[in-house]
Amino acid sequence: KRRNFPDKFKAAVALEALRGDKTVQEIAAERQRPPTQVSTWKRQAIEGLAGVFSDKVKTAEHKEGEIKDLHAKIGQLAVENDFLSQGLKYYRQAISCNR
Repeated sequence: KRRNFPDKFKAAVALEALRGDKTVQEIAAERQRPPTQVSTWKRQAIEGLAGVFSDKVKTAEHKEGEIKDLHAKIGQLAVENDFLSQGLKYYRQAISCNR
């Protein structure tokens, strides 16, 4: 059966490998994992480092754009609400006059 390890465990192993205090083989022996798996987690950590910083910028830009879109939608809905409220008022007046 294939084992799934928690992300925190993988991160700890990768960080230990990145520090360079021990070899990948030593870490693998201590953690009872194959050296290839430790190397894979280390490589994934290195590849993911750039994303840590760029994702914050992308997320902030995305949120700003989303906020602008939501403000525009709020404005549109407010105008529609006012229009429909006025229409309802005139409709009620027309009905009351016809009675």
